[in-house]
Amino acid sequence: MTDALDLEDLEMVAMALIGHAGESKSLAYQALYAAKAGNFDEAAKLMEESSEEMLKSHEIQTSLIVKEASGEKLETGLIMVHAQDHLMSAILFKDIVKEFIELYKTVKGC
Repeated sequence: MTDALDLEDLEMVAMALIGHAGESKSLAYQALYAAKAGNFDEAAKLMEESSEEMLKSHEIQTSLIVKEASGEKLETGLIMVHAQDHLMSAILFKDIVKEFIELYKTVKGC
């Protein structure tokens, strides 16, 4: 059996990437709402959980990059493009939420 990923395997990997990135983004949203309400401890906890999900996404992405860098040709279908888009938007959103949490702390005098 080969280590090469076929299209079906890549679709499953892409769906895992979408799932973890989506969960990371969702947790960041929850953190934003917690901070808005002044619950900064809860916001920090949720951002940590968001980071854990983001790490899972990065591990998946890194494994794909390593495979391709080692010469394995990977199919780039629409689902994989969609997965990468999810990851990048989750990364950006999480970074913005970090800044908003700091703003909420300043506004609320914390």
